[in-house]
Amino acid sequence: MDPRLDRATPLRPGNASAALILLEGRYFLQLRDDIPGIFFPNHWGCFGGGVDPGESSEKTLRRELREELSLDLAGVAVRYFTRFTFDLTFMGVEGIWRDFYVVDLPADRLEGLVLQEGREIRLFAADDILANRIAITPYDSFALWFHINQGRLKA
Repeated sequence: MDPRLDRATPLRPGNASAALILLEGRYFLQLRDDIPGIFFPNHWGCFGGGVDPGESSEKTLRRELREELSLDLAGVAVRYFTRFTFDLTFMGVEGIWRDFYVVDLPADRLEGLVLQEGREIRLFAADDILANRIAITPYDSFALWFHINQGRLKA
């Protein structure tokens, strides 16, 4: 069965951190595994993951990038971008949040990256993201849209 059509395997939403990784003006994304029991299987998305108890959002991001890509962010600028909050009272639980950080990855950091989670990694131009040429997890797609269009947004 196609895991994207799975409506039976339990999912457990939780707080998370994710990276908008930029390399030479393009966005570095991960093709998620194609297995049941994960959110949005076989979709492209940002690297990141769930916040462990007592862990800060930025510490989560750094840990997840080490675990998923063997990427050490020492000496790399990491900037908070935005937080999305999801109201899950319809499930009888409190809301959750997903923090997004911008990571400007120097080209020399590509060497040594090892994909530990997911099926593939690739750089995408903003136009490919905006034109919906690829299936991206909805929350990551929204964050990417905001990042790409931030110069157009007015208070």
